[in-house]
Amino acid sequence: MASPAANTFTLSNSEPTEFILPDLVSDIHYPLRLNPRYYPISRASEQWLLTGAHLTELEIITFMGLQAGELAAACFPDADAFHLRVCSDFLNWLFNMDDWMDEFDVDGTWGMRECCISAFRDPINSETEKLTAKMCKSYFSRFRQTSGPGCTGRFIHTMDLFFIAVAKQADDRANERVPDLKSYITVRRDTSCCKPCFVLIEYAAGIDLPDEIMSHPVMIAVEDAANDIIAWSNDIFSYNVEQSRRDTHNLITVLMREQSLDLQGALDYSGWLCKSAVQCFEHNRAILPSWGKELDRQVAIYVQGMQDWIIGTLHWSFDSTRYFRKDGHAVKRDRIIRLLPKRTL
Repeated sequence: MASPAANTFTLSNSEPTEFILPDLVSDIHYPLRLNPRYYPISRASEQWLLTGAHLTELEIITFMGLQAGELAAACFPDADAFHLRVCSDFLNWLFNMDDWMDEFDVDGTWGMRECCISAFRDPINSETEKLTAKMCKSYFSRFRQTSGPGCTGRFIHTMDLFFIAVAKQADDRANERVPDLKSYITVRRDTSCCKPCFVLIEYAAGIDLPDEIMSHPVMIAVEDAANDIIAWSNDIFSYNVEQSRRDTHNLITVLMREQSLDLQGALDYSGWLCKSAVQCFEHNRAILPSWGKELDRQVAIYVQGMQDWIIGTLHWSFDSTRYFRKDGHAVKRDRIIRLLPKRTL
């Protein structure tokens, strides 16, 4: 695909009042599948979070619009009830923890990392009074009942990468730094938390892929492409909310700064990057080597799971109120967004 670099956009002298989203729904047309078991499991998982997190009344209203259980249904369409519930609990916990950490400084993020990683390493015997770590112990003790050793180790390792990257994000935010594009892509692959979510694909399917497969360069390329699609589309959808609170950890902001693009130019470029990442995903998927009949079957399940994540997050972003409040269906149809005012400092 040709680069859009020839179409150079410059920063506008006037602030825009609205922008148009890239047409990712047309560009990414994998079939959307939903787990038929999801409704009662989603409601039970919501109650689990509400019981454990002690949210305020306003936070409860926001949380009920999240619909993380519906996201789990789209991303794990073949999971049985037990595994789907663990995945739903993890996603409910993850989104709420992500919101909490948006307000944390570097030290607060490191403190969260320490208590959560301790809970993952020993969910039965670790002791904590922190609510988020207690919830870690709850879902991860159930995760470990059926997970393989490779799967368990990868989950803990990739969650650690997530916390380290979020601490870097907090440091950039405190110092008002906007990273260059290459650095941003690297750290975004960890702040997206896609890597632990991809481990859950193995967990939900009851497989435990060997390290020789997971460390293969082509498999890493498949994972990175899927991660980029999910992370960059999320940056596009969350940009309006994030710019209003002056958060610079977003692909749109990085492109505006580095490429001297105006807002619409950066959004269009981001859409092109997402489309290119889909092509990269498909190209590397097609050249994965063979590891024998049984392992190839498991690899196919894992790669299909990443495809489910790509399309599941895309459609869920419009169904949830997290990014577009109650206007998601209209935004999905028209793609027009009114720019929110920035918070006063």
